[in-house]
Amino acid sequence: MTSTSNSAPARSGSTLVLLRSLFHLIAIAAVTVWGFVEWPLPFPGVLTGIGFLVLSVLVWALFLSPRPVLRTDRFGQALVELLLLAAAVAAMLSFGIFWVWAALFGIIAAVIGYLASTRTR
Repeated sequence: MTSTSNSAPARSGSTLVLLRSLFHLIAIAAVTVWGFVEWPLPFPGVLTGIGFLVLSVLVWALFLSPRPVLRTDRFGQALVELLLLAAAVAAMLSFGIFWVWAALFGIIAAVIGYLASTRTR
């Protein structure tokens, strides 16, 4: 008897989830840095930076984490993910990053998010 292992699909699914988490981390960092940089320091800049950090981590934990607190269908989850990625792309454009790199980040992150969500369900 031979036994076949299904480790290859599981490995690719976990790799996609890891890449998705990495892109989410970059998106949260971009939004947070944008909150610190765009407003004058110390008073409004620190408050908006910390506020955007708390808000983006809260949205991620509620909807996009591997074990979300609020389970929604995949369309609701995709909408929240696209809003987070759009905020990150807007923050990158506000930093002065060339628009092609920001657009590539958004497109690649959206595709990886789509592939990861279809593989895990």
